[in-house]
Amino acid sequence: MYDVEVGLDPAFTVGTVDPRLYGSFVEHMGRCVYGGIFEPDHPTADEHGFRGDVADLVRELGVTVIRYPGGNFVSGYRWEDGVGPVADRPRRLDLAWRSLEPNTVGTDEFCRWARGVGVDPIMAVNLGTRGVDAAVDLLEYTNFAPGSTSTADRRVANGHKDAHGVTTWCLGNEMDGLWQIGHKTADEYGRLAAETARAMRRADPDLELVACGSSNSGMPTFGSWERTVLEHTYDLVDHISLHAYFEPVGGDVDSFLASSEEMRRMITAIAATADHVGAVRRSGKRLTISFDEWNVWYQHRFSGQDTLERNENAPLIEDVYDVTDAVVVGDLLMALLDHCDRVSIACQAQLVNVIAPIMTQAGGPAWRQTIFHPFALTARHARGTVLRTAVRTAQLPTQRYGDVPATRVSAVQDPETGALTLLAANRNRTEPARLTVPLRAFGERLRLVEHLAIAETDPSATNTAEHPDRVVPRPANGTVLDGDQTLTATLPPSSWHLIRLGN
Repeated sequence: MYDVEVGLDPAFTVGTVDPRLYGSFVEHMGRCVYGGIFEPDHPTADEHGFRGDVADLVRELGVTVIRYPGGNFVSGYRWEDGVGPVADRPRRLDLAWRSLEPNTVGTDEFCRWARGVGVDPIMAVNLGTRGVDAAVDLLEYTNFAPGSTSTADRRVANGHKDAHGVTTWCLGNEMDGLWQIGHKTADEYGRLAAETARAMRRADPDLELVACGSSNSGMPTFGSWERTVLEHTYDLVDHISLHAYFEPVGGDVDSFLASSEEMRRMITAIAATADHVGAVRRSGKRLTISFDEWNVWYQHRFSGQDTLERNENAPLIEDVYDVTDAVVVGDLLMALLDHCDRVSIACQAQLVNVIAPIMTQAGGPAWRQTIFHPFALTARHARGTVLRTAVRTAQLPTQRYGDVPATRVSAVQDPETGALTLLAANRNRTEPARLTVPLRAFGERLRLVEHLAIAETDPSATNTAEHPDRVVPRPANGTVLDGDQTLTATLPPSSWHLIRLGN
């Protein structure tokens, strides 16, 4: 067993958590929409065809925003195909995933569903095969009041009188990627994004706009892409996006458990790049990051877009997650929280079936994957002010990142009640950690509310339709808050924890 000592003081803060940090992502891909959130023949389906059991799990998950409709899909999407009478909507070939898109679900259906489950939609516009006109038309259709424009009246005629009120918009998706339909250089994309942003702001100056950043840190243009794009768009956008997916490359589980080190480096690097552009422009504006695609994704199991055969809603990248994956996801959430001063939006990709926390069976049950639990607990309890943590811990050697902290700890305080939430990940696969957290600096006496852990003797355990609750958060034993206001707890190997303290 090794020791972990944490220094905390409510006077030393990182920033306030933007609720949009707990976002998700729905793309027209595989069974995310059709067979995921939407299955008209399912026993729980509502009058619009959306699964009630999935909607309940989405609410339980606690997502606050959902990015839509892509993803790679959006770069060839004609939004007009997805509005109006369903019987009149065309079937189209989606070039991104080589699927046949029926357009049964489109802008109106998604926005109505999103509001129904209590989340705000984030809309992405197509800057791959389309541009300024289509983006402004979609904005008018989605947000303008009845009688204001003929495009808004088209929405009314389609049975949606009230505007959808989408305030955050992504200017395309992963335009740095050669796989993207309509891929562009940084200069080409930056100019188009600036033109589109300028036009959209003339239509509605209060929008929040997200420019495309790098698809991952391994891109040869990582950093330089952001610099060039922001030289075009800095004064016109509010956020720059980042995407990252993680897996145990070559079976290197130790590095996989330390994946958040890469996420942290990405955030720091791109924040510095954005600040550099702002400094050169003598700007007082400070951009934030929209980490609007992140998750564990076993990409080595996916043979690639070019190998896909034309299909209609065939299963695609439906990874099954185990305990180790849940620990990594919990740790990635902690990295986002620890950088809440620069990360304002984050979307776990995706919501249902496609590398998702929620899985469904056609005509059958929906269940929580292991990664559901750290997200739901963090979204529910880690709200308020993120505190700076000084953590003394053993170092863990990894092939990919060198020596890294064996345990990461994050802390979030509710500024109104003083309640404190601690999150911890023990990345060591063989040794437990003895956690010690002195809390005298918090003044009023705290009490231990609960300590929940995701920790199993078998780190490969998963949840399935037959055994949906094989892996769940369980109360931890032996956690003590003594009279001297010092918290002590044991963190088993390869485990993730939420500890709540109240007044």
